[in-house]
Amino acid sequence: MRTHQLPAEQSTAVQVLSRDTSPVLRVEPGDRVVVESLDAWGHLERQVAPGEPGSYRFPDRIGHALTGPIEVAGAEPGDTLAVHFESLEPYEWGWTVANRQDDAFLRGLGLDGAEPAWLLWDLDRRMGSGTNQFGHSVLLSPFLGVVGLPPAEPGEHSTTPPRTAGGGNIDCRELTAGSTLFLPVTVPGALLHLGDGHAAQGDGEVGGTAIECGMTTTFTVDLVQDAPLEVIHALTPTARITFGFDADLNRATSEALGAMLTWLQQLYGLERNTALALASSVVDLRITQIANRTWGVHAVLGLDAVLESGAINAG
Repeated sequence: MRTHQLPAEQSTAVQVLSRDTSPVLRVEPGDRVVVESLDAWGHLERQVAPGEPGSYRFPDRIGHALTGPIEVAGAEPGDTLAVHFESLEPYEWGWTVANRQDDAFLRGLGLDGAEPAWLLWDLDRRMGSGTNQFGHSVLLSPFLGVVGLPPAEPGEHSTTPPRTAGGGNIDCRELTAGSTLFLPVTVPGALLHLGDGHAAQGDGEVGGTAIECGMTTTFTVDLVQDAPLEVIHALTPTARITFGFDADLNRATSEALGAMLTWLQQLYGLERNTALALASSVVDLRITQIANRTWGVHAVLGLDAVLESGAINAG
């Protein structure tokens, strides 16, 4: 196993997803990478006052400031990329802004015409907490909002929506250290992009942002031939997770739950209708995020949810 260092520099930064972007690093399956990423907006310096203009990696800011892409040798469409997060260390500061677009959803919250509200955070990695300018303190649970591969179609694609093919802006707070995210490979070499560090986030990311921050992430990357599912899924220290993404909440939910039913069938040798009956007792459905014009839903099956047949640790 080799360990690679990938700093957050102009030469390693992108803000669109494209199969035509030249990789900034080439790794072998099984290698470890220590990658730095700026916050989602690509701030080059800490904000002193809420909402103040600043200097950014990309002055035009058309997408997330990501690091990559990383080529994985031998990866081809049809393979599954396994990204195992060993550690995630947020930078010493972060920010949150409630700045949703003015729409029926926002007006339903009684916020018609409201100005953006900013929180600036001091992040203490040693204590595992963050404190904002009002004195509110929260526990940190860092993860990356964007981990993904470019679509197979040529051209430049937005980093904003999560995608069933290749992942991207998943924004799932469960993907903390110790978790493995499985991504179906979309393009030769995989071309992995990472960034959009979140020091903490609630399910839903309801205001449009989390505690946005720079991040140093250590992960290993591998190709697997025996992944339990052919779609995006994850294994955390406590659960199995499947995902659904769609502008329609019903379709996103169906996608996440349908993948989990397939996993249950594999684990326990069930007919699909029986898997649904079991899921009704042991699977949680959670709103991953509502911030990116696409609903995200994840289905969660605790590793200790079904205590029979020695199947807890399968898959």
